[in-house]
Amino acid sequence: MVTFGVLGPLTAGSARLGGPRQRAVLARLLVARRRVVPVRTLVADLWEDPPDGALGTVQTFVGALRKALEPDRPPRTPSSLLVTEGTGYALLAEDVDAWRFEEVLGGDLSVLDGALALWRGPAYAEFADEHWARAEIDRLEELRLVAVERRAEAALALGRAAEVVADLRAHLADHPWREKAWSLLALALYREGRQGDALEAVRAARNALVEDLGVDPGPELRALESDILAQSPRLTPAPESSLVGRSVELAALDTAVPAAGLGIALVTGEAGIGKTALAEAFTAVLGAKGWRTVWARCPEDAPVAWPWQQVVEALREELTTTDRFHLRRAVVAAVESAAPVLVVLDDLHQADEETLAVLAAFTTARLSGRVLIVATSRTAVPLEALARAEPVRVALAGLDEEAVAALVGAADARAIHERSGGNPFYVKELARLLAAEGSLGVPAGVRDVLRHRLARLPAEARTVLHQASVLGRDVDVDLLAALAGHDVLDALDLAIEAGFVVEVAPGHARFTHALVRDTLYEDVSLTRRARWHAAVAEALPPGDVQTLAHHHALAGTRSAAAVRALAEAAAQTRSPREAVRLWRAAIAAGSERLDLMTGLVRALAVSGDLEAARERRSAALRLAGGPHEVAEVIGSFDVPGIWTTNDDPAHSAELVRAAEHALAAFPGPTATRARLLATIAMEDRGTGARLAQAREAEAVANDLGDPELRAFALNARFMHTFHRTGLAPERAAIGRELLEVATGRLVTHEVLGHLILVQACSALADFDTADRHAAAADAVARRHDLPLVSVFTDWYAALKLAASGQVAEADRAYRAAAERVKGTGMWGMERGLLPLALLSLHGPSTVDLNDDWGPHLQWVRPLALPHDEALAAARALPPGPADLLAEVRACLLAMAAERLQDDELRERARGLLLPARDELVAGTGLFTFGPVSDYLGR
Repeated sequence: MVTFGVLGPLTAGSARLGGPRQRAVLARLLVARRRVVPVRTLVADLWEDPPDGALGTVQTFVGALRKALEPDRPPRTPSSLLVTEGTGYALLAEDVDAWRFEEVLGGDLSVLDGALALWRGPAYAEFADEHWARAEIDRLEELRLVAVERRAEAALALGRAAEVVADLRAHLADHPWREKAWSLLALALYREGRQGDALEAVRAARNALVEDLGVDPGPELRALESDILAQSPRLTPAPESSLVGRSVELAALDTAVPAAGLGIALVTGEAGIGKTALAEAFTAVLGAKGWRTVWARCPEDAPVAWPWQQVVEALREELTTTDRFHLRRAVVAAVESAAPVLVVLDDLHQADEETLAVLAAFTTARLSGRVLIVATSRTAVPLEALARAEPVRVALAGLDEEAVAALVGAADARAIHERSGGNPFYVKELARLLAAEGSLGVPAGVRDVLRHRLARLPAEARTVLHQASVLGRDVDVDLLAALAGHDVLDALDLAIEAGFVVEVAPGHARFTHALVRDTLYEDVSLTRRARWHAAVAEALPPGDVQTLAHHHALAGTRSAAAVRALAEAAAQTRSPREAVRLWRAAIAAGSERLDLMTGLVRALAVSGDLEAARERRSAALRLAGGPHEVAEVIGSFDVPGIWTTNDDPAHSAELVRAAEHALAAFPGPTATRARLLATIAMEDRGTGARLAQAREAEAVANDLGDPELRAFALNARFMHTFHRTGLAPERAAIGRELLEVATGRLVTHEVLGHLILVQACSALADFDTADRHAAAADAVARRHDLPLVSVFTDWYAALKLAASGQVAEADRAYRAAAERVKGTGMWGMERGLLPLALLSLHGPSTVDLNDDWGPHLQWVRPLALPHDEALAAARALPPGPADLLAEVRACLLAMAAERLQDDELRERARGLLLPARDELVAGTGLFTFGPVSDYLGR
């Protein structure tokens, strides 16, 4: 079934559509929505002044569309999609993105998100000026605006007001007269606590409507303004009745419900952990069972026993006594008279002594009715009577990753859980920040809350915490004391009590959340940070190179010790991106020394920044002062290569010249000479002319027993196994030998071995083995942060789809894989591969010479030029480079020979392909042109 796209540029699955008028025929039929469009109507819609032969032209367009939309339809069988009805045509489409969009406009938030994601641009974007499309374009645009506003309503219902504000501001910037949108924006602002901004939104709506359209706001907007001014409860959504991830805790509270008399539960946990939310959910549970519930909060600096006065007032009683003894008895009596009753005392850690004394009075009273007191507190409550009453204790920890996913969605759950520790307040704030800014920094709301809590600590304790933040999330107490210059245990005790850090072992503490550490760290000035990092580097014991380098880099230290530590850490790390950062810091700490430059070059290449690697390598080569330094620069770069087309011929020529010049200084069979020879073979790739240098380098490496050198030399030999077709078995043997040498020792060459075997096994039609090696390459790449590997395995996945006949899926996969190549610096792969892949998929009849064929254009031209021009172009084709595309070019020549019915071309193609007669044309590992035997048979 063909999927048609009209919400943006016109598409029809993987079909390659023709020129503007042919596309207009398809669009016109889609606008008709399966109804018949007479041919005369099509002619009138396509031309203001129809030319002679317009009818025949329309018929030609329809024939071409039928072929593109149903490429597998047998010849001379009627079309079941674009059908002829009487004197017109109908497109019996079943899957059109606009129709799917209309069907789901009444869905929930996720459904509406999916519906709006269907829009790739304006509907029928290419036909906005056509009279026959205008009404449909306007109708679909109106439905899109409705969908945006319905989505905002759905998001508001889920409490996502901040997200709604951002979306609606953008929406109203283009559509300022959408009264419904103004109402939603004002409501979202009010729910964000921005009452003034909400009223300003109402005023802006009135101005837009009155001044520009001359109409007054409708009743909905006027009523909303009145409600905002009155702070009407109608504007606040009802609290959620369900609680994510707290079923065990709710069950624990349920065990505190007394069969008779008094029950007490104490809910503890850090700020934002969900104590109040748990108590709210529990009140709903007991309320459904007929219990009366009253709430009281223990604010700071409140009058004596203020929470209990709130409780008594909520029960519509009155306290007339002032002496403490009778006050306590009166409160107990008032609560008991309302039984069964649940009393929630929120934030008990802020309670005054008299409030705690009243609570203690409940523990000694004989109650005739059922009373349950649930208290929430950040810390333990210092009340002996409460301890003797043996309350049910519920200590809240962070939500698990599954519960976090239920709050924010599965896509970002792991990162948000790791950063927030599962604290629900932090989780929600991080999700908002990620949605608004695409980052997982410290949300402003979290920062404000943490700063408020930190302000309660003594100044000395705050300073110690700021110093601890420089050490990272995990804190060595002795190192912290060395940085502070005094004992820090008292300050840490206060920080532990306040919930900012926890002890994980004697002498080791940890910030409770990364967000706590980051807030403290960001509040330290840059200059003070640098000095503290430098002091830590001075105090660190020898041995932990990575930590030492981390502090030197952040201190910006310029010294020989800093360079040493940074370079050693860069050489040891397994993360190429981290290595790039450390090598750059080492250069900044010292100078552009050759060893530092070459280290950076290799890290840049492995991390995927090939263009920067080439630039730095040329710079290092210019710094080299003689043959030994030239050999050092050249020999240090043993980054594997899998693609035989040179990314930067000028750079490679520069390296080859330098290496050949340096060779004279190394006549013997040394490792240096072998590296120079292997480099020459690697850089002069795709020529078949440097096999001798590669073999000499390999022989020296074998004699020396040097696995790294041997792997590099094997890679060089691989680059010269394309001088004729049919050499996939030889390349497979190189891949196996590379794995034998590199597995577990040389990560990048281990990946290379797997990728070579993906290519070779594809050519040998052994896809089971190719699959295993593709999966292994991906696994190694994930473990070691090698981003370019998936570029090749993505292409291979598309090849597999094509080989199994899944044409539409393969088309999409090829296009996605081609996008991934862009910007990698692999210029040899960027141009021409996607058109070749699509040609392999759809056949030579779809060739468009206006596509970007890159260096492959001359081999494709004979498939599309007029006969005589095509024949001349085909006969003039050169042999072509000895590279991974040799079999592909031979197949293109065979296609041209078949099209042109030329015996000379047939013999030439046959001679090229015969050595590969038992293979598939799939040795690139990127796409397949099918069995070689098919071409030989034709």
